[in-house]
Amino acid sequence: MLSTTAWTQLRRAAERVPAWAYDGAIALAITAVSLLLGHDRTPVGWSGLDTPGTLLTCAVNLPLAFRRRKPVILCLGVLAVWTVYVALDYWPVVNTLGPLLALYTVASSRPLRSALPCALLLAGVWNFAGTTGHESAWATVFGQSVLYTSVLCGFGHLARKSAQRNVELADLTGQLRRERAGAERRAVAEERVRIARELHDVVAHHMSVISVQAGLAGYVFDSDPQTARGALGTISGTSGEALAELRRLLAVLRIEEGDRLDGGDARLVDRGDTGTAFGPAPGLDQLPELAERVRAAGIAVAVTVTGEPRDLAPGLGQCAYRVVQEALTNVLKHAYPAQAYVAVGYEPRRLAVTVTNDGRRTPVPPGLGSPPPSGHGLMGMRERARIYGGRLEAGPRASGGFEVRLLLPA
Repeated sequence: MLSTTAWTQLRRAAERVPAWAYDGAIALAITAVSLLLGHDRTPVGWSGLDTPGTLLTCAVNLPLAFRRRKPVILCLGVLAVWTVYVALDYWPVVNTLGPLLALYTVASSRPLRSALPCALLLAGVWNFAGTTGHESAWATVFGQSVLYTSVLCGFGHLARKSAQRNVELADLTGQLRRERAGAERRAVAEERVRIARELHDVVAHHMSVISVQAGLAGYVFDSDPQTARGALGTISGTSGEALAELRRLLAVLRIEEGDRLDGGDARLVDRGDTGTAFGPAPGLDQLPELAERVRAAGIAVAVTVTGEPRDLAPGLGQCAYRVVQEALTNVLKHAYPAQAYVAVGYEPRRLAVTVTNDGRRTPVPPGLGSPPPSGHGLMGMRERARIYGGRLEAGPRASGGFEVRLLLPA
């Protein structure tokens, strides 16, 4: 028996053969069989094949090589030649295959309203052929004509419907492929936006802290070496944290199936030479470290938590953390050295996070430079909130300063 691979190769080879080659081979085969049968022993009452009979046999069967082009005209022509053949007292059985195939072609490629007239003509010629011999009763010949034409029309109609369904399925398959390609492009675009947002949050926060501390260290380098050394230590720690977060983010981009640990842990393993294991994405449990880092940059941060803390989905906790990080970064960039307040409220059905600052501004030391221009921080925070079905409100406070309030369903 042929293996599955062999069958597949045969099917593919058959699909590459054009339809006209199949039809030509069928027409030649039917013509050869008809000629062999006609030159065999002919029953009493009919004439054997001579030169005109041979030519008529070829005229009935060879045109079947073009049966797909104009099937109705071909069927009518085949039936006309067959009628002449029968009228000349040749044995009708010799040329029955060609007309039957012509009728099937009409039924399989045209509606029933076109196939039925051809079927009636074939039945009429069949019954006419039955009157020329003495072997079969008229009732038998009539039954044969009705049976054969009905079966051929039925199978042809089913084949036509099947071909139409195949075309529809091919169209649907093409549409699904296009939709899937579009969905993949949208997913890639969304992933790029997410990665860009993560990079923005990581780089903007840590670089803002580094910038402030570098300016402070340069300003007090000679007058207060101890403060300068503390600022340099903060720069070192902050840059290390930034590099760790960037490496964790880049590791996500090249994670492979099976890199997740047992139990669905979100820890990632770097597949580089170091084999470094990265912890989970930051969440609200890391707010104290974030606040301490911002305090080291010169912003007084007070963190309060109300309600009973509970475990949150990793994405939800990371969203809240990133919003707080971005809001404190904005305080550092645009309201230095204002007092910042972070309030986290665990409510029964939602999580409320508020970051405010009092807007107090003092003259900035010359070494710290001017505040950087505004970027896409608020837009990114709102996009994060929408992803998790929440909302973000941001704006100036009536008493001065700025407030960012995040509400997430939890």
